[in-house]
Amino acid sequence: MSGYLSGIVAILCINLIFAYAIFITAAAGQLNLGGAGFQAIGAYAAASLSNAGWTAGWATIPAAMAITAFVGFLISFPVLRTRGVYMVLATFAFGEVVSGILLQTSVFGGAMGMVVPDYLPISALIVSAIAATLLVFFVMATRFGLAIRAIHDDDAVATVMGVNVRGAQVAVFTFGGALAGLSGALYAHHFSFIEAQYFDSTLSIFVLLFVLIGGTQTAWGPLAGSLFFTIVPEAMRIGGSWRFVVFGAAIVLMMAVRPEGMITRSLVARLTPRLARRSRPSAAAPEERHAR
Repeated sequence: MSGYLSGIVAILCINLIFAYAIFITAAAGQLNLGGAGFQAIGAYAAASLSNAGWTAGWATIPAAMAITAFVGFLISFPVLRTRGVYMVLATFAFGEVVSGILLQTSVFGGAMGMVVPDYLPISALIVSAIAATLLVFFVMATRFGLAIRAIHDDDAVATVMGVNVRGAQVAVFTFGGALAGLSGALYAHHFSFIEAQYFDSTLSIFVLLFVLIGGTQTAWGPLAGSLFFTIVPEAMRIGGSWRFVVFGAAIVLMMAVRPEGMITRSLVARLTPRLARRSRPSAAAPEERHAR
């Protein structure tokens, strides 16, 4: 694999894990615009532990995930007291606070950034991306996944049906924080250098677009969104600076044509009719019971 292709695959794997971190909260009806802050915490936690003597990447990564998950748990309580655009602004403010702290703190290198001693190969990123994808698919197929989809559709009805709405929302913020921390730690260990300027508000907006354009109704959405936003801009490089105009126009057109995202539940059901039939009760069952 060439260096250029390896770099694209690495970014794709990191983007995919990062997108799932934002998707898991969006699936519960919470738009998180502070994703860059969570990823930065994971990256700097892994880098700091690595510089402190934690030489094994697989030791720093779980620690970085645990730290970011704990931050997500703590942040969820004040953030979940807000709704709608105020929740978006609260998470955006969190990301800006994290970026400001990193820029002004000499312990983390400030504006100069931080070198990461331990290197993780591309194979580690691919395995991590596959594992994170399978984990999210599994979670969304469980009763917990059904609960957060119910909260997304109507939290009042979900409460009446016995769903612990606040507990589920705190859980997805914590889980999303862990995934964002994983993506940040992998970024730090693979590229061996991090700087606070990379984890800015633009990154938070882009990863939210991954999820919204891909679709929040199913776990296939972030996969499609990550592939689209990572591969298509690279494929359009031959167009020079005009590629940004064409790419932006394509996004606007897609949002107008499919505001619910590229991948929806109905689309998945049409593409997998056999699985859809198996998931529904058999129409012949009542007749058979009546005949007996």
